[in-house]
Amino acid sequence: MTAGGAAWPRRVTVVEVGPRDGLQNEPETVPTAAKVAFVEALAAAGLPVVETTSFVSPTAIPQLADADEVARAIARRPGVRYPVLVPNERGLDRALTAGVDAIALFTAATETFSQANVRGTIAETFARFRPVVARARAEGLWVRGYVSVAFGCPYSGPVDPAAAVDVARRLADLGCDEVAIADTIGAASPDEVAAVLDVALGHLPADRLALHFHDTRGRALANVAAGLNHGIATYDSAAGGLGGCPFAPGAPGNLGTEALVAFLGRHGIETGVDGAAVARAFTGLRAGTGDVAR
Repeated sequence: MTAGGAAWPRRVTVVEVGPRDGLQNEPETVPTAAKVAFVEALAAAGLPVVETTSFVSPTAIPQLADADEVARAIARRPGVRYPVLVPNERGLDRALTAGVDAIALFTAATETFSQANVRGTIAETFARFRPVVARARAEGLWVRGYVSVAFGCPYSGPVDPAAAVDVARRLADLGCDEVAIADTIGAASPDEVAAVLDVALGHLPADRLALHFHDTRGRALANVAAGLNHGIATYDSAAGGLGGCPFAPGAPGNLGTEALVAFLGRHGIETGVDGAAVARAFTGLRAGTGDVAR
């Protein structure tokens, strides 16, 4: 498939973020057993990466206070990676005790969002990350880094592509295997995605980059197409579009996994993911927990 003269990747890796990014925004706490069943059903649907939970303080995200129990309980499928979010060394200690195989780190493209989200500057987040990444690498863990609000910040407004890419480059230099550039509030347009990637690909290869889109303004799939035009072959999504956006009340959440898989399939791009099975996983979650659907 080609678009705008650019060859699209023949295969895309879909990173399922519903169990972490989706459920952490739910107003009601989902039972541990339902979370475990959700993760297992998503992996069984063919998703190669299922972001499982978050080892942040339970007081900060009470919806994921059972991270230790979830990480220990899931039946891990061969060939599937199960990253968990860790904010610091304390979170890493918990994650290692729970037997995780991969971790994710979050920082931001703007100082205002960094202060609001993690109560520290961007430089301070990197100071926290250095020992985490060093220990994770020593333990053989795969490490992912996220750049939040890379296309627009709810506090600072538009973001300079060079600023977002500088943070991405620093995460890669720190030792992250992959860096996800995130449209945290769903503000990006395809032209803005292209502008960021034009800069990013001057510093990092396409196979170390991923894109994370929210569908707040209904542009997530158009933004995926912009990423495909630049050779990006890893995209985040959430079953049922779980996630929401705390800065846009009532707006849709993450790009839905089912929609992403269907879109890619229509263009002849392989994912190995059964979209119908993903939909059943989401339906099973909803049936087991009350209506958590958006």
